[in-house]
Amino acid sequence: MRRKQFLKHSSVVVGGLVLNPMPIFTSNLLGAEIKNKFISKRPAVNQRTFVSKQVELTIQNIRSFIKDEELGWMFENCYPNTLDTTVDYELIDGKPDSFIITGDIDAMWLRDSTAQVWPYMPLITKEIKLKNLILGLINRQVKCILTDPYANAFYKDLSKESSWISDTPSPSPGIHERKWEIDSLCYAVRLSHKYYELTDDDSVFDENWDKAMRLIVKTFKTEQRKDGSSAYSFSRKTTAMLDAPVFEGSGRPIKPTGMICSMFRPSDDATLYPYLIPSNIFAVLSLQQLSGIYKDVLKDNAFAKECDKFAIEIDNAINKYGVFKHLNFGKIYAYEVDGFGNAVFMDDANVPSLMSLAYLGAHKTSDRIYKNTREYLLSDSNPYFLKGTYAEGQASPHTGKEKIWPMGITLRAMTSTDDDEIISCLNTLKATHADTGFMHEAFHKDDPKDFNRAWFAWANTLFGELIIKIKNERPGILSEMTSE
Repeated sequence: MRRKQFLKHSSVVVGGLVLNPMPIFTSNLLGAEIKNKFISKRPAVNQRTFVSKQVELTIQNIRSFIKDEELGWMFENCYPNTLDTTVDYELIDGKPDSFIITGDIDAMWLRDSTAQVWPYMPLITKEIKLKNLILGLINRQVKCILTDPYANAFYKDLSKESSWISDTPSPSPGIHERKWEIDSLCYAVRLSHKYYELTDDDSVFDENWDKAMRLIVKTFKTEQRKDGSSAYSFSRKTTAMLDAPVFEGSGRPIKPTGMICSMFRPSDDATLYPYLIPSNIFAVLSLQQLSGIYKDVLKDNAFAKECDKFAIEIDNAINKYGVFKHLNFGKIYAYEVDGFGNAVFMDDANVPSLMSLAYLGAHKTSDRIYKNTREYLLSDSNPYFLKGTYAEGQASPHTGKEKIWPMGITLRAMTSTDDDEIISCLNTLKATHADTGFMHEAFHKDDPKDFNRAWFAWANTLFGELIIKIKNERPGILSEMTSE
């Protein structure tokens, strides 16, 4: 299936609008009629692809705390969706192996798979089964990276041919799609780093892991394109203009800056300018994490210093070429630049995004440049911040000019320090799930029934992560918020 597959779903329309401080959308289907619909949408236990005792306990504990019945129902459906529907776990050569599909596409994205299991990470020290699931995913990601560091999505069967027969060059066996995205490799580092941070299990850093990490750094350096070129290209016969870079798949010209070129965004859309700022910021974090691992755990000071020096180089380039003074918002990040002074000012709801920088740990919410950028992103100056009858929120060129991403609304809540804004985001998500109890890739700003992707596990588990974050940091919101 294509990642852009368009799905329609009909259900009862919900919604009402209050402007404070953003549109607050609440369900008008209250009382006994809607309560009868609050029946779990989860598969039967014997049909779930993975069952975790700790995740089930978390669901019980969190849902009992949520006063709003609809919100609690959504959490119960969404939070375990990755485990319920997308996991293929087994032992291969005596080692855990976890293949995690994105949902309605039978392939595993390096990015999505990490993000899909991320909300379960705090539980892995409490349950060996869950810990092995994460260890298995790290092992699988290492296999994928060693197969091709430029690929973004893979099949479990590494001998399977890609369904994208028009792609040039043709993907090697085992590769679903070969779109070069910086963040794909960053997510693999993020998962390994967090696993070790939580478990202190250094067995994960085996010979193949070491080879994969060194290949990541080598690929990043190649894609700095300091000589202005790269052997990488990607072309596809398609009517979607964003499915491939211009100039025979090589992308627009760049002036070497020290940043890394990314031919695609986390949405799998081609970049307009190759220096994608949020992904370069993510790369800085990843290189810093690798530096720490190689210095403190693997005792390889030379490679640790190489990673640290590389991170500093990219960070300096971001500050020099990726920050601009906006007429209305002061210094903000551009989304993409080319090094010649040209820049794109927008954001894409996928992570990494500019909005998500505080979520990823690149910025504190109080940092001035982040605050300025966030204010810009939530304004009419951002061409992909949409306002409609049912909602306002960040969009993505991936789904056109009229569809809002629940993921963007979720990240807005996750990076907010204001209770009213968080409540507004929750009410918007309640009003736009189209009576399904799940998050979707995108929905029409004027009609939530018109949505993309009924089965998108990352968006679901990210919503679950948001609810847990609110419970831990602002419990009063969940214990007091009710349907209106």
